[in-house]
Amino acid sequence: MIKLFKNLTKKEMIYAFICIVLITGHVYLELKVPDYMSSITRLVKTEGSELSEILVQGSYMLSCAFLSLLCTIVIGYFSSRVASSFSATIRKKIFEKVENMGIAEIKKFSTSSLITRTTNDVMQVEMLIGMGLQAMVKAPIMAVWAIMKILNKGFEWSILTACCVAVLLFVVSTIMIIVLPRFAKVQKLIDKINGLTRENLTGIRVIRAFNAEKYQNNKFKEVNDELTNVQLFNQRCFSVMNPMMSLVMNGLTLGIYIIGAILISQAGMLEKISLFSNMVVFSSYGMQVIMSFLMLVMIFMMVPRAQISAKRINEVLDEEISVISGTFNGKTDETGTVEFKNVSFKYPDADEYILRNISFKVDKGETIAFIGSTGSGKSTLINLVPRFYDATEGEVLVDGINVKEYTLEALYNKLGYVPQKAVMFTGNVSSNVSYGDSGQKISENKIKEALKVAQAKDFVEKMEEQYESHIARGGTNVSGGQKQRLAIARAVARNPEIYIFDDSFSALDYKTDITLRKELKKYTKDATNMIVAQRIGTIMNADKIVVLENGECVGIGKHEELLKNCEVYQEIALSQLSKEELEDA
Repeated sequence: MIKLFKNLTKKEMIYAFICIVLITGHVYLELKVPDYMSSITRLVKTEGSELSEILVQGSYMLSCAFLSLLCTIVIGYFSSRVASSFSATIRKKIFEKVENMGIAEIKKFSTSSLITRTTNDVMQVEMLIGMGLQAMVKAPIMAVWAIMKILNKGFEWSILTACCVAVLLFVVSTIMIIVLPRFAKVQKLIDKINGLTRENLTGIRVIRAFNAEKYQNNKFKEVNDELTNVQLFNQRCFSVMNPMMSLVMNGLTLGIYIIGAILISQAGMLEKISLFSNMVVFSSYGMQVIMSFLMLVMIFMMVPRAQISAKRINEVLDEEISVISGTFNGKTDETGTVEFKNVSFKYPDADEYILRNISFKVDKGETIAFIGSTGSGKSTLINLVPRFYDATEGEVLVDGINVKEYTLEALYNKLGYVPQKAVMFTGNVSSNVSYGDSGQKISENKIKEALKVAQAKDFVEKMEEQYESHIARGGTNVSGGQKQRLAIARAVARNPEIYIFDDSFSALDYKTDITLRKELKKYTKDATNMIVAQRIGTIMNADKIVVLENGECVGIGKHEELLKNCEVYQEIALSQLSKEELEDA
């Protein structure tokens, strides 16, 4: 928790200091009110007292009450500012941290967990600051100050107050011991609820197609019931607090008056006034002491859950990033070249290598393709170029420079990346095609040109608002093939040195695939193309084809060469095309 609070800005710390000063003043004013009540009581009971003297004491008491009200309003304002500003800062830091994480780090946290940590966990800390800044400062000051005020007012009353506080603390401690272990479980169950909800919404078509609504409902119900039961248990434990608080407070008041009545009945005439005055004051201060401890109790009930949330937030903020930006962003002697030098790769914490001793070079204007069976390491290999992962051994060079030396921005500006699963963002066609910062402004004509090359112009112009047509989150209002073409257009619009197509033509029909590749070849003749594909027809015209099998390069060359020399490539080719088709190709 303390570690997380180190993220407080200077402005937030100033606001917090103002709150502390005002809370101290607020406590002083509240504790002055019983003093004036005592004076008024004494004046009323004393013969010969003037009305003006009572009114003066009354005006002082009202002034204290009014100033106390003003302090409460200002304290509430500043504490809310500190809490909301701090939570905004933490949410921003979590978001930026996640954006800078490599794929390896992101896989350590589930999507649902990251959402919970950014929202619910931050909210728990915000609530603690908003309420705690007032109660945690106010309660100890008020308790100590009130106790000092009542110490000399009556031994019997002091013992009674101490007993009431002890009972309250015992009840609270018991509740905390029972409930505390369940707070961590609540946050994990919220993660599960978020995960199941996301899974249900994402896979709604499959769920309906397989009549799995009941299965999904039962799956959700199981986790939801578990969360409900844990929360109900916690709330039932906390429900003891209200009646216990009322019992202690009313018992204290009743006890003070019973003890006061006994003391007054046994006292002489002159002592009766003083005892009655002390009893009135003590009942007020006694309530202040109980309320102070109660405020602390309420905060301590919030602290465990906030502590767990803070720990979960720190887990994200403290995660070490494996892909660190380099320093090189200058010009290179080479342009559009990609070279792998004895590259081997294994995933973090994995025992076996996914890629072993891969070496090749592709020059500007050339097309290199990668093919192999499922799980052979094609996508993993291509992901080493944009540094989604870093090579475990060997070097990956872009334009003759190790990719680790580039600033990430400079490296990405050289690349046009089309992922295996096309990703669309909420917006319109134009905003998706011109997405990102490539160091240059993408004009409207450039967008249209990119869509034309990607064979997307026809279907876009048939849409109701054409280039301004709405695209839903994830591209759920367009087909898989349309999403792929829009993703390809996005890469084309950047005019990169190197294009990376990670199985980016799989959702296209053969006719569109052939037309698109022809247009791409014309448009990207001065750029380097790296293509991962499953279809022989997509890559047979590449300048170089790398054949992968179990993470090893078992062949490299042109289509004709590999048909003669590479058994794995022959098997793949014959599984897709007949001998006649291969001879005619």
